[in-house]
Amino acid sequence: MDDTLLTLLRSVDTPSICNAIEVAQGARGFNGFTRGTMLCSAPNEVMAGYAVTAKIRALSPPKEDADVIRARRMAYYKAMADAPSPSVAVVEDQDFPDCIGAYWGEVNTTIHKGFGMSGALTNGVMRDLGDMAADFPVVAGSIGPSHGFVHVTELGTPVTIFGLTVAQGDFVHADRHGAVVIPPDVLPQIGACLIKMQDTEKLVLEPARQAGFDFEAFEAAWAAFEKART
Repeated sequence: MDDTLLTLLRSVDTPSICNAIEVAQGARGFNGFTRGTMLCSAPNEVMAGYAVTAKIRALSPPKEDADVIRARRMAYYKAMADAPSPSVAVVEDQDFPDCIGAYWGEVNTTIHKGFGMSGALTNGVMRDLGDMAADFPVVAGSIGPSHGFVHVTELGTPVTIFGLTVAQGDFVHADRHGAVVIPPDVLPQIGACLIKMQDTEKLVLEPARQAGFDFEAFEAAWAAFEKART
């Protein structure tokens, strides 16, 4: 991905990405985003990148042999380390909604950041809020103190995070609002659509911030705004 586009994507929030997708598609109705309220370890940070997917469990000890579990764990870390840049770890906790295993904490955020990844998206648990790696946001379903019996169960398969299905290689954008998958056909034009959306919104925002703004000024601004959106 072009560095200029990546910098732009990391400078805007996820609602702006949703709006830009509508600009690209010329209509409302896009639904590739999370539902419900999620928690963010770093409210002012954004993650953007290609998804590397996995599934975990933590409520009960694994039933497979220890060698199998270890081999899968190492395969997981190799997949994360080898991911094309930019990348995001997207990990579904199969215990949801009864998740107890805080997979994301000081150790795993530091490891994944070291691999060059830009963040993690999960329906599961995070912890170590004061000690997580800087510049590695985690958007999670909950906060908890223990990792339980956490272990990796699947790699590279489609996952579901708060109603959003994410496949390996999907381009994910996430922040404190939740997450969105940018459709592949939209991704090449998302930068231009973001700029168009921002310019269009200025037609209302700039007058509304001026002294003396009233309904008459609003009508004129809104007419220009609607014309620019069509």
